[in-house]
Amino acid sequence: MTAIRRTRDSGGIVTLTIDDPNQRVNTMNALFVAALAAELDAIEQDQESTGVILTSAKKTFFAGGDLNDLRAASRDRIDEFAAFVQRNSALLRRLEQLPVPVVAAINGSALGGGLELALAANHRIAVDAPGAALGLPEVTLGLLPGAGGTVRTVRLLGVRSALRDVLLSGRKHTVAGALELGLIDAAVGTADELIPAATAWIRAHAEARQPWDTAGFRIPGGAPGERDAPLHATLPALAATLRAQTRGAPAPAKEHILAAAVEGAQVDVDSALAIEARYFLDLATGQIAKNMIQANFFDTQVVNGPRGRDAAREPWSPRKAVVLGAGMMGAGIAYQCAVSGIDVVLKDVTAEAAERGRGYSRRVLDKRVRAGQITAATRDEVLARITPAADAAAAAGADLVIEAVFEDPALKAEVLREIEPLLAPDALIGSNTSTLPITGLAGNVAAPDRFIGLHFFSPVDRMPLLEIIRGEPTSAETLSRALDLARVIGKTPIVVNDSRGFFTSRVIGTFVNEALAMLGEGVPAPVIEQATTRAGYPAPALQLADELNLELLRRVRDASRAAAEAAGGTWEPHPAEAVLDRMLGEFGRAGRLAGSGFYEYEDGARTRLWPGLRDAFGSPRADLPFADLKERMLFAEALESVRCLDEGVLESVPDANIGSLLGIGYPGWTGGVLQYIDGYAGGVAGFVRRAEELAAAYGPRFAPPASLVALARDGGTLADTHRERQSALS
Repeated sequence: MTAIRRTRDSGGIVTLTIDDPNQRVNTMNALFVAALAAELDAIEQDQESTGVILTSAKKTFFAGGDLNDLRAASRDRIDEFAAFVQRNSALLRRLEQLPVPVVAAINGSALGGGLELALAANHRIAVDAPGAALGLPEVTLGLLPGAGGTVRTVRLLGVRSALRDVLLSGRKHTVAGALELGLIDAAVGTADELIPAATAWIRAHAEARQPWDTAGFRIPGGAPGERDAPLHATLPALAATLRAQTRGAPAPAKEHILAAAVEGAQVDVDSALAIEARYFLDLATGQIAKNMIQANFFDTQVVNGPRGRDAAREPWSPRKAVVLGAGMMGAGIAYQCAVSGIDVVLKDVTAEAAERGRGYSRRVLDKRVRAGQITAATRDEVLARITPAADAAAAAGADLVIEAVFEDPALKAEVLREIEPLLAPDALIGSNTSTLPITGLAGNVAAPDRFIGLHFFSPVDRMPLLEIIRGEPTSAETLSRALDLARVIGKTPIVVNDSRGFFTSRVIGTFVNEALAMLGEGVPAPVIEQATTRAGYPAPALQLADELNLELLRRVRDASRAAAEAAGGTWEPHPAEAVLDRMLGEFGRAGRLAGSGFYEYEDGARTRLWPGLRDAFGSPRADLPFADLKERMLFAEALESVRCLDEGVLESVPDANIGSLLGIGYPGWTGGVLQYIDGYAGGVAGFVRRAEELAAAYGPRFAPPASLVALARDGGTLADTHRERQSALS
């Protein structure tokens, strides 16, 4: 059994076709490494070989490293893992130093280790096929390219371009984009042209060698230390720019990439590869990479997977949609449907309001035309799919309706009753509510089994998450169709069960509440905002509260309190409530839309924190440990997520992790709200100990749930619990 098939033409050109028999894609696993080593041995000893073509029998050229191996890498076995990394790097170094020219014939996507393999060739030709992508996205997994990708892109593109366009961004380039950038050397239109083009190049370049292995080579733009090089003037700004981008949040991968690129550019290739390997090992054996690999690969696979559905079933796709409400959310949902190829009626109470909602799509599309992302003709096609309407009759025959009006149960019931009789008999009926229980709303329609929550996030065209909420009467077929809809409109779905606030709104509320509680304790507002960004959140907490609107936060609080008391429970006030009530009742500051909140605004633009916060909420207890401020926000959301899991609102750990990352801005380095617990120093037990410390200092809301205490005692993890549950179900 081998991962590489070898053929040789009459002219002595050897074609190595990578085709791992055990996997759907080719990866840099032990089978491939052994096969490539054997082929290099043979070619080095073969005096008749005139060139080498590397290609693939899979749809994807090469997928890179095996993430299961990377997830298992640990510091207590670092020597073993280091030997594996160094062997792979040395293997690609042997490939690029063969005495004959080497061409990478790229017949599909080449990402991560796949592009690193191609970069070790003397020449790269790719098929310009739809969907083909090339890049080094390791930074999105908390890693850096560890098989020469950092070293070779720096020498191919220069330090600045390699960092900006490839390494720090993790950007996936189209074939045309990769060609323009210089990652590849040529492109062909079809797979049939690939091997002939590679063969022709080898015959015309019999003496080809890597540029960096030839005398007199200089890195494009210069190397650090070359005072006359363009890089010299901008080098000091690289680290400063990175610090500004990360704002002090944990970002070891970006820091290591910058260091490896700059340090490696000052030495020879082999020394640079050793530097790259050292930084890679530090990342791969660290916890942050494991967190990000778990979320961005394994958990993402789960939420985008079949979820127990029959793989042979015919996927559902709506033919005609109607969106009720042409405000910001409704307009965004209509855009997302139209850009995904669905005809959509955008209905509001007046034709003018509906047309204004359609104008949102025009503005988004015009911006994309100006950026060169789409043509004017494509823009017009998308706009033609959106029909603004005030008359409900325009919705006749629609097989999808998404209600997106104001968060008022009576209003939602009214618009749904008006439209339901006009829909197709089997129409999917969805509500974009962010907090109102789906089971209650389902009572307003004639077919509650076809009713489901479809919670989009603003702005809809940029936020990738769709939170699907299953009510008590929601049928399995309705849930399956909602998952199909997510695929059609390009959203990543999570599935949760019905509850007030569901998962995302409920959990993000604890984050905002904790920030308000700190303010009430006297922590200066700038310190709270800095703690938020240093923890890795994309937006400062008080700024987010202003965006959400304090009136809305109070309405949600009041509704939750009323529901708890109606159910016979007792409402436990959160320390944030006093701050919220004073901001609204005493100071009349409701947030950005009102023109004043925790921040001041001019013409809708945020200018500065309100100076009155110091006098309103200042306290001698302001000098709290900065680490506590960061962790209080992280722990508040993580603990609430465990409660959601215990209560059955969440059914899976991946849904929690992906929902928190894509929907409510939980810091990416954590791997999500529940992976943060698993990956905390000391594991679940370490998290429980720290939660108990926070509870003793700041209140019982930080007390770990009994389920988490038991898991800590047993030495388990939340991820393992999920895998065991899924295994039992299957």
